[in-house]
Amino acid sequence: MRQGISGVGVRGLWCAIAWWAMSAGLAVAQQASKPPATYADLPTEIPAEFKPTNDRFDHERRDVMIPMRDGVKLHAVVLVPKGAKDAPILLTRTPYDANRLTSHAESSHLGPVLTGYDNATDVIIDGGYIRVVEDVRGKHGSEGDYVVNRPLRGPLNPTPVDHATDTYDTIDWLVKNLPETNGKVGILGISYDGFLPLMALVDPHPALKVSVPMNPMVDGWIGDDWFHNGAFRQLNVGWIYEQVGTRKGEAKWWTSHFDNYDMYMQAGSAGELGRRRGLDQTGFWRKLIEHPSYDAFWREQAVDRQLAKRPLKVPVMLVHSLWDQEDIYGAPAVYRAIEPLDRDNDKVFLTIGPWFHGQMIQDGSALGAIKFRADTAKQFRRDVLAPFLARYLKDGAPQGDIAPVTAFETGTNTWLRLKGWPPKPEEPRKPLYLRAGQTLSFDAPAAGDAEFDEYVSDPARPVPFRRRPIQPMGYGGGNTWSEWLVDDQREASGRTDVLAYVSDVLTSPVRVAGEPIASLVASTSGSDSDWVVKLIDVYPDEVAGDEPMGGYQLAVSMDVFRGRYRESLETPRAIPAGEPLPYRFALPNVNHVFLPGHRIMVQVQSSWFPLYDRNPQTFVPNIFLAKPGDYVKATQRVFHAPGKASLVELPVIP
Repeated sequence: MRQGISGVGVRGLWCAIAWWAMSAGLAVAQQASKPPATYADLPTEIPAEFKPTNDRFDHERRDVMIPMRDGVKLHAVVLVPKGAKDAPILLTRTPYDANRLTSHAESSHLGPVLTGYDNATDVIIDGGYIRVVEDVRGKHGSEGDYVVNRPLRGPLNPTPVDHATDTYDTIDWLVKNLPETNGKVGILGISYDGFLPLMALVDPHPALKVSVPMNPMVDGWIGDDWFHNGAFRQLNVGWIYEQVGTRKGEAKWWTSHFDNYDMYMQAGSAGELGRRRGLDQTGFWRKLIEHPSYDAFWREQAVDRQLAKRPLKVPVMLVHSLWDQEDIYGAPAVYRAIEPLDRDNDKVFLTIGPWFHGQMIQDGSALGAIKFRADTAKQFRRDVLAPFLARYLKDGAPQGDIAPVTAFETGTNTWLRLKGWPPKPEEPRKPLYLRAGQTLSFDAPAAGDAEFDEYVSDPARPVPFRRRPIQPMGYGGGNTWSEWLVDDQREASGRTDVLAYVSDVLTSPVRVAGEPIASLVASTSGSDSDWVVKLIDVYPDEVAGDEPMGGYQLAVSMDVFRGRYRESLETPRAIPAGEPLPYRFALPNVNHVFLPGHRIMVQVQSSWFPLYDRNPQTFVPNIFLAKPGDYVKATQRVFHAPGKASLVELPVIP
């Protein structure tokens, strides 16, 4: 047996343990009360200057500040391929952060670094170009003041600088300070960044050898970002908030409803939404409200008008997307303005592709539900863009066989090489008549047919521009904003406030190329009205091998016109109630074949919400400032009788 422990022994043991614990605690407390170690005792692990060892990178990155003629310095990122010698420069100027556009990946390879928006990466890498991306004046890393689409020096810009001078000064610095270059510069970009290559054409630097504006912003009132024929594109308020609110875009637009339709309805007018969100703090928003009509503010900024006044010194390739959801007006308008200046037929080129805004540098195999049987964007970059740039920028490069106009024809899904655009300008447009019974025909209305169709347009229940719930304008994360122009239009054609005129089934193809013209004779019971006209390809009821396309209603071209500008785009006037009046306006360019077995449809409606702000249908001086009581129902009539025929003038190609 083990020997036991007496009671006294146990108490003694516990006392010893307690004394030991107190001593240990006192030692810890004394240690904690000592002063901390000095930096000399524990030095920082961060060097005074860290020098990355990027010797294995296939490129060198240089962040530079380029001086302008007024002393302002603009930030640019220069990416030079390793071992480059006598290399041309591809320049993009942007308000969207040069660092972000040149940092799409943390990689030692230039390709992943550039893969993203506004970089035709395969063309840049395969071509061995020096890539330069510069922040425009007043944005991100650049000094100076920011003005949206800064106008050229003149009535709207009393300063000595504009985007033309800034581009000139940038190119001058680059060719003098990059020893790897051959001294030749090309400029390209998309959207706002596509507007800037157009500005570079004004008094261009001698080293600028080529300009490629893709989906450029050209006329913000007629048909690009801010208005379409007077109707305000209110979904763009988020862009304005983020782009103009702060220099670096830290202010972020927010939603208050899952369905943007509800958010805009709750606000009422676009002006009221802007006021609630604090947009009136920004100078550009105040200018929009002050200039709702096509006055000198917009006319003097219209790039096509400005370039038409100047000699053309630099070869230009304009790139247009048939389903550009943001800037569908600009490229064809500039082509129309400057092509007459090209007396030697060697400076103006146009490419028309079946793309959304900016899709020419992405995958172009499909757009929404529409498939093209090949990657049309890759074909453009490989067969058109790359050889075009090489022709003007690379020493000894072949001339390449680039057609004056390269146009993708939808419907047949084929590329066409054309001498000009439209391909048959001498052909008169062919009238497609809206007829009684909501039918379409190339035959004019006959006596005795019903005189008109009518519907009630209710601002409390505007026609959605796409299926609800409606997403905010944006890219990525499942957002389908870029596809809305090819949405199935059956959603609208089933509404009682939309008229849908349909042709018989086609027995032969109808080929259209150019601008359709909407020509309505219509009346309203109100004193103002919007008119939306859509030209639609209706697929056969069943499509073998592609079942979801059965009965699909593909919008080929559509736009809106604000009725108050029927007589004058600058001076709005109330519409006489109940009086049939003509409304004539151009729709976006098409290059399409309506195939046998398909039908043609024309839809007419009076709201397109929330893409465009609601017309109150009561004439008010400024719709931005309309009050809730101004919004009233109106009975709309579309006439289709002899002498009062409504129609779409189609640019039919025999």
